[in-house]
Amino acid sequence: MPPTLASLVHHSALRLTVRAGADRLDVPVRWVHASELADPVPYMEGGELLLITALKLDAESPEAMRRYVHRLAAAGVVGLGFAVGVNYEEIPQALVEAAAEEGLPLLEVPRPTPFLAISKAVSAAIAADQYRSVTAGFAAQRELTRQALNAGPEGLLAALAAQVDGWAALYDASGAVVATAPEWAGRRAARLTPDVERLRERPAPASAVAGGPDHEDRIELHSLGTGRRPRAALAVGTAAALGTAERYAVHSAIALLTLTTERSRSLHAAEQRLGAAVLRMLLAGQPDHARAVAGDLYGGLLDAPFRVIVAEASSAAGARAPAESRTAAKEQPSADAETGDDPLAALAETAEAAAARAGESVLVVPDGERLVVLAVDGGAAVAACTDHAAALEAARPGERRRQAAGGEESGLAVGLSAPSGPIAAAAAYKQAEQALSVARRRGRVCVEHERLAAGSVLPLLADDAVRAFADSLLRPLYEHDATGRGDLVASLRAWLSRHGQWDAAAADLGVHRHTLRYRMRRVEEILGRSLDDPDVRMELWMALKATSAD
Repeated sequence: MPPTLASLVHHSALRLTVRAGADRLDVPVRWVHASELADPVPYMEGGELLLITALKLDAESPEAMRRYVHRLAAAGVVGLGFAVGVNYEEIPQALVEAAAEEGLPLLEVPRPTPFLAISKAVSAAIAADQYRSVTAGFAAQRELTRQALNAGPEGLLAALAAQVDGWAALYDASGAVVATAPEWAGRRAARLTPDVERLRERPAPASAVAGGPDHEDRIELHSLGTGRRPRAALAVGTAAALGTAERYAVHSAIALLTLTTERSRSLHAAEQRLGAAVLRMLLAGQPDHARAVAGDLYGGLLDAPFRVIVAEASSAAGARAPAESRTAAKEQPSADAETGDDPLAALAETAEAAAARAGESVLVVPDGERLVVLAVDGGAAVAACTDHAAALEAARPGERRRQAAGGEESGLAVGLSAPSGPIAAAAAYKQAEQALSVARRRGRVCVEHERLAAGSVLPLLADDAVRAFADSLLRPLYEHDATGRGDLVASLRAWLSRHGQWDAAAADLGVHRHTLRYRMRRVEEILGRSLDDPDVRMELWMALKATSAD
């Protein structure tokens, strides 16, 4: 521990005598400073033992000594040493009373004891304390390294908790608790998830101190990882602020966990390359080869129904290559994936973290502007992805920002296939692509392929291109009706809604069936199309529905 006023008083060679503040001798001394200035406060940093001979002080004035001592205490001076036998044979009573009133320890320094001896004693004690801290830090580093090699992150956390006499917790990239030591710290660690999420928004390395009414301890949070986006986080809880030795232990743990994280990152990149190969084989209709390559890593995923998720970070322009060639394009995330601005990286982390917590297998393949995910049907990864998309959907403004040409929205869009298996993986991928396209067109974040068939086709007619086609097709009829020469549009709608039944449609319109027949001949003449053609009837019905949607 650092030197204290008590340790100096007990130093036999110094022969110091306490004249005031005997109940405050346990405070640590950061340094010793000698000054004869009437006001040495501007040169103090706090924690010093100030040594004086009162050469320039009115030491016998009670009022002057009260002001002097008060300023010293306010500046953080921990003690005052007065050398007797130089200017005063004994400490003036005014200074003794002022120190006692302020609660500032006052030490009498005998004439044979030079100030330099006190400075040397404090300096030696500080150096010895630092040496002990460094030695303890190296010992802690060796123990943490041994535990990291033999017992992994869990063993390292246990050793760290013992070193700091507190607890420690490790969080993954999503802010979820991965491990704690001791086990009872799990609840405390779980309450810090919002703090960890805020820490992730800052570039690594980053740290923060948590505490307050909701926390029993003083808690430090540290981000882990060498990239711009933290890969994990470490929390350390203690009853008091960390000492030098404990700080060495925490820094060693951060370095070891960062190395572990980066090693896991390299393995993760290799897994992604393997996953891309498995996905290519599945899409090429080679499920047996895909199983052989997947082995134990993804084998469990291919033994149960899974869903295919295809996500895009921005609107895609131009024609797309076949699925197989796209999958082979890019298997590594870009440097931007290290930042919090990459929605695909955030979605990938969400899926992987949820799968890891649930013990599920998940295949995540970055593919340029796309992300492809194969996850267990009904599992935690699929639920996490849909919840993530729902949160983004709720955060979007009410008015959709659409591109002028295609009506597609920029940002994250996700397509989710129906449950499938290895044999039908290519079909599931196509379903996910179709759902993704619908999500883009509707300005949605996530669309499930199964819900497309469960709903109506009519919302699809809201596309600007469909409406333009409808307006162009029906414009001659609207222009005819505008002249007052008949109601062809309403008659066509009634006739189509009655499946070409003349009597029923005429009754709906309140006209004779011959009148309706005449109007339908006029429709054919104006449009130059035959109503006997089912494709023509279908196009006209869709056009009527599209225009009525306005």
